Amino acid sequence: MTATTTLHVGNLPFTVTEEELRAVFVPHGAVQSVNLVTDRDSGRPSGFGFVSLDEAAAQLALAAVDGQLLQGRPLRVSPAQQRQRQGGGPFRR
Repeated sequence: MTATTTLHVGNLPFTVTEEELRAVFVPHGAVQSVNLVTDRDSGRPSGFGFVSLDEAAAQLALAAVDGQLLQGRPLRVSPAQQRQRQGGGPFRR
């Protein structure tokens, strides 16, 4: 099984779709998943997302896509950082 790397993609146009973002990365390797982040209150796009590819494809995509224009906006691509889990204990007053 091949290791997967997730890339953070920033400065996305608010009108971009998952399919359009996937199309940017497909030339560099098989895309495992695409996730566009939306504001949890309004449901509007937040201007960033995540793309998962196998490790080798992710390295190629990182170099090739960072700075590439998408709908007139230069994309900012970097390796995604793992989120630190918050304590999920019971609510206390």
